[in-house]
Amino acid sequence: MKHVLKTLKKYSFQIILVFVLLFMQAMCDLSLPEYTSDIVNIGIQQSGIESSVPDVIRESEYEKLLLFMDDSDKTIVNNNYTLITKDDTEYLEKYPLLNEENLYVLTGDDDLNDIMTLPIIMVYSFSNNTIEIPELSIPEGMTIFDVLKNMDSVTHSQFLNKLKENYSNEKVSLLEQMATVYLKNEYTEIGIDVSNLQISYIAKTGIKMLAVALAAMVLTIVTVFLSSRIAAFFSRDLRSKVVNKVMTYSNKEFESFSTASLITRSTNDIQQVQMLIVMLLRIVFFAPIMGIGALTKVSGNEMSWIIGLAVLVIISFVIILFSIAMPKFNKVQKLIDRVNLVAREILSGIQVIRAFGTEKHEEERFDKANKDLMKVNLFVNRTMTIMMPTMMFIMNGVSVLIVWIGASKIDAGTIQVGTLLAFITYTMQIIMSFLMISMVSIMVPRAFVSMNRIGEVLDKDTSVKQKDKCLKFNNNLKGTVEFKDVYFRYPDAEEDVLQNISFKATKGTTTAFIGSTGSGKSTLINLIPRFFDVTGGKILIDGIDIRNANIKELRDKIGYVPQKGILFTGTIESNIGFGLHKKDDEVIKKAAKISQAEEFINDKKDKYESAISQGGTNVSGGQRQRLAIARAIATDPEIYIFDDSFSALDYKTDAKLRKELNKVTKDSTIFIVAQRISTVMNANQIIVLDKGHIVGIGKHKELLKNCDIYREIAYSQLSKEELENE
Repeated sequence: MKHVLKTLKKYSFQIILVFVLLFMQAMCDLSLPEYTSDIVNIGIQQSGIESSVPDVIRESEYEKLLLFMDDSDKTIVNNNYTLITKDDTEYLEKYPLLNEENLYVLTGDDDLNDIMTLPIIMVYSFSNNTIEIPELSIPEGMTIFDVLKNMDSVTHSQFLNKLKENYSNEKVSLLEQMATVYLKNEYTEIGIDVSNLQISYIAKTGIKMLAVALAAMVLTIVTVFLSSRIAAFFSRDLRSKVVNKVMTYSNKEFESFSTASLITRSTNDIQQVQMLIVMLLRIVFFAPIMGIGALTKVSGNEMSWIIGLAVLVIISFVIILFSIAMPKFNKVQKLIDRVNLVAREILSGIQVIRAFGTEKHEEERFDKANKDLMKVNLFVNRTMTIMMPTMMFIMNGVSVLIVWIGASKIDAGTIQVGTLLAFITYTMQIIMSFLMISMVSIMVPRAFVSMNRIGEVLDKDTSVKQKDKCLKFNNNLKGTVEFKDVYFRYPDAEEDVLQNISFKATKGTTTAFIGSTGSGKSTLINLIPRFFDVTGGKILIDGIDIRNANIKELRDKIGYVPQKGILFTGTIESNIGFGLHKKDDEVIKKAAKISQAEEFINDKKDKYESAISQGGTNVSGGQRQRLAIARAIATDPEIYIFDDSFSALDYKTDAKLRKELNKVTKDSTIFIVAQRISTVMNANQIIVLDKGHIVGIGKHKELLKNCDIYREIAYSQLSKEELENE
């Protein structure tokens, strides 16, 4: 986890930018239901009349409204309205009724909704005889308005307080909707086209909705782009960290992880984390903003208990589901490792499999690993597939419940249709937020397993370390390699593989190692480039302990040719020049000529530009070895290490190669591991190994006389006459 956070740190600004954009997107999405509600409530039901405060009103109606206000309210209203007459000619064209009756026009900017809503409802109700007040007696031939004009101030005040008390439980939005019915009739009487007013409001609100929707779309595109970019660059950086870390591993660390596992960790595991990062930036950040925002919008609604119930059901369901599925996620990654391991072994060993006719066995072995992975994946996927239909059922159930309860409230007149639509939309946004987080949470356990597996690679301590202050090589001892009482034991092994190894090799000499299989020859020479570190004693190169040297400088001195000729995807030229700091055609051709590779290279159509497939599978074993040798020669190293590198060559090619090699390596130190006596018999010193011990050291003829093991090996390969003639 720490490595993921550390890698993400460099993208902090972009992540903050994504968060800001997501917040803006959420605000856009949250505003759309309000616009929908306004179109239904104001645009359709209220004919586009937004406020219960009239913009213009007849003088007679204005005076009626004042009858239902106390003195303080009258003062405020009078300060915001101006009386106009037919003498105000600028209004005549707009209000033709002005020729017949004076009008009051709203000129102030005070909020009069609370003051004027109830008076408007009263005037409308009493004018249409839709309300009666038993406590108030109205003499015959008079109206309520006449009574109120003649009423004393105390009685008038009591009357108004009674009215306010009767309507105190009504919602403001519903009172305003009732008031707009009066305003619609009043505007019609004045000559205002209410239909045009309605169309204008709906069009204006619709354009706002379209603009907000387009803004949300643009923000969505930008956030998706940035999220994907961050995740892609993050996975690139993390993959580089893993590969760079693996490059520092010694053979000891490689034995802690299988090759298949390292491949899975640097590909599939990082892909899992990358997908999680995308989901975090796109959904996990966005969902809470939407959920909290929508919850804020409906928090005062009397039906909000439905949301609480839905959220409780969802959380309970998710907890139960994940308690079943989570233990399986760790197993999935390990089974992927197993499938990769088996597949890699089959593909790399296909010739051996065919040669021994074990195709059926290997098919069964892969089939078992494949089926084990399939079973666990099926269990996890089947468990998780329950989530979506269940969530949809909860969403639809909540929608039905809201409509059922909301319909009765609309019928009772306590809420409006548009308000119910907005409430349903906000509820769906809240539930969808939980649904999105729940869907992402499917990935979280597996991604966390992947993070831990990546962390294991990055946290693995490298046994072959470079010291902060390295010593410089002594040029006076250039090419000198000395083993002093060296011991070596493989990690977790019970016995030493090499014991008490001591010898010295100098510039211009060849040191050969020979011995039975498992005697420690390859292990010994792998200690020189520090593929492993000795567990006892020390190795000196140019007079300094190699553990005190800069690792790159150490390995730059060495031309290493492994037992198995390993080539890389590319061309013959790129493989020979693999160790060169810059391309040099002359050096590459010279190396190919010395290694006896020039002949088969020139036979190819594209010469040095001929393609080499992965692992060098499109060239023979002998050709691979010659190219590997050419690769070492091209770097012109001070020390050559040939780990049984001539085994695939015929005697003629071997002889030619070593003859040419001697011309260019006369100032170098050469180490040769070989099984063939003919390869080592001309060496300056031959070291005979047996079970990790040096049992003989000297030249060919000396060892024939005084080393039984060397003599046994020699006579098993060549006749006595051949050996004596050398």
